[in-house]
Amino acid sequence: MEKIAIHSKDAPGAIGCYSQGIKLGNLVFLSGQIPLDAATMQLVEGPIEIKIAKVLDNLKKVAEAAGGSLNDIAKLTVYLTDLTHFQAVNNAMAGYFEKPYPARAVIGVASLPKGATVEIEAVMVLS
Repeated sequence: MEKIAIHSKDAPGAIGCYSQGIKLGNLVFLSGQIPLDAATMQLVEGPIEIKIAKVLDNLKKVAEAAGGSLNDIAKLTVYLTDLTHFQAVNNAMAGYFEKPYPARAVIGVASLPKGATVEIEAVMVLS
């Protein structure tokens, strides 16, 4: 099965040796996104709600570049440096996803790339 790299110019470029996404058959593995502005490659400022929205917007751009949408995501993994932001993740997801919501894990971590407070990766299934 051929491995196809996914790239969206509307999402932040990789800050290491990885692809924004990899398509393998009808599965797409979306690399973790942090709240980077694609144009400046700087973290967005503001409350956690703005940062989570930026992460989900970035994931949406990569999902679209792969031929899907956020509603094709089967599994999300959310990394937070502060688990008190758990409810903010729930609130944001309700605005970005339709039911049935994807399976999800939320993991508290000590730190994230570039000092980000949130990172989300996903697995998408294309029909």
